[in-house]
Amino acid sequence: MKYDIIIVGAGPGGIFSAFELTKLNSNLKIAIFEAGNPLEKRKCPIDGVKVKNCIKCPTCAIMNGFGGAGAFSDGKYNITNQFGGSLYEYIGKNEAIDLMKYVDEINLAYGGEGTKLYSTADTKIKKMCLENGLHLLDAQVRHLGTDINYIVLENLYNHLKDKVEFFFRTPVEKVEKNGEGYTVITADGRYDCDKCIISVGRSGSKWMETVCNDLDIPTKSNRVDIGVRVELPAEIFSSLTDELYESKIVYRTAKFEDLVRTFCMNPHGAVVNENTNGIITVNGHSYEDPEKHTENTNFALLVSKHFSEPFKDSNGYGESIARLSNMLGGGVIVQRFGDLTRGRRSNAERISEGYVTPTLAATPGDLSLVIPKRILDGIIEMIYALDKICPGTANDDTLLYGVEVKFYNMEVEIDNNLETRNKGLFVIGDGSGVTHSLSHASASGVYVARYIAESMK
Repeated sequence: MKYDIIIVGAGPGGIFSAFELTKLNSNLKIAIFEAGNPLEKRKCPIDGVKVKNCIKCPTCAIMNGFGGAGAFSDGKYNITNQFGGSLYEYIGKNEAIDLMKYVDEINLAYGGEGTKLYSTADTKIKKMCLENGLHLLDAQVRHLGTDINYIVLENLYNHLKDKVEFFFRTPVEKVEKNGEGYTVITADGRYDCDKCIISVGRSGSKWMETVCNDLDIPTKSNRVDIGVRVELPAEIFSSLTDELYESKIVYRTAKFEDLVRTFCMNPHGAVVNENTNGIITVNGHSYEDPEKHTENTNFALLVSKHFSEPFKDSNGYGESIARLSNMLGGGVIVQRFGDLTRGRRSNAERISEGYVTPTLAATPGDLSLVIPKRILDGIIEMIYALDKICPGTANDDTLLYGVEVKFYNMEVEIDNNLETRNKGLFVIGDGSGVTHSLSHASASGVYVARYIAESMK
């Protein structure tokens, strides 16, 4: 089977690559290979009643399938160069912002109309943060919500399904150089193409390392983010979320001068399980529909760890901590902040007597037995710092779920066209180690599509 272009991965990078390529040249023969299912068949078996914990499906419906790991996320598209990746270092700051705005326009045209665009511009919250040792990052935030995000993806799939050939439940085993082109190898066969775009996301990090080894593509060690997901009454953070929806706040700890940051804030949202390579971690999402709102807000507090020689396996370090949590709690552990600071394990009785009702059925436990002391000390410091701008954050009944881990690819060596040293092979999205967000990953897909379309004229 011969194609002009093969895209590996149907996450945001792959979707927007295909969207732009078909828009610019309708004659291109394009195939997309995806390890997971089509959108409508992505069903996690956890229902909270019959199935309460992850049963480790062959392919995780939350992490894999059309839409990638972001399909059931909160649907937040952050238009900024201050976080979400370093795409601007490759293509320029103005180009990166313009592409993110273009992605936003497409999302609005395909079902996202009417959703709100938040902004940190001209807000008094930034001054309040600075007065308390916190730093609010600048961004515009389009919140689609888990429900509207699904509709946008559904419409994008309907737009693409007759323009490109999809291979679902077809994980790619290898990518080989084949003369001037490439061969994509699956369990079902071999497929040739002139150009190949790899967009496998964070969940494809281990596979991406094997591709780089096979094709002699240099990589460099990247970071791993380790922390907890905080859940508290929505009223406590309403002064921030009503105006900004999501606040990206950074704090430098007094003790170790480590950076702790808020991540993936979900007003009136729910805490959920996430399966990465068989490891159960925690995440969160929320809906645009008010009828699906909860009484709680959740967000992650993450500490980034970068490693120097001789240690190179940052993802392995994060996995070992998450596995320890799984071993002690059978999955995700939850602990009251008051229990953590008093040095005692949470139990079901104390959590049930608290004023915060958990939105995830997690195992009560002791996070200090799981998370390294330096990281946990930083998280506790950050909670007390946030308490100064949002009083009540450090309440005893605030819930901490662990472990939340964000795995990053080894950063793949690519040029300013996001092309590897093997001409015609592009690596985009979070799988490249360059982007860490829906907006940046989508923008990288558009950028590469335009470059390829121009080069094939």
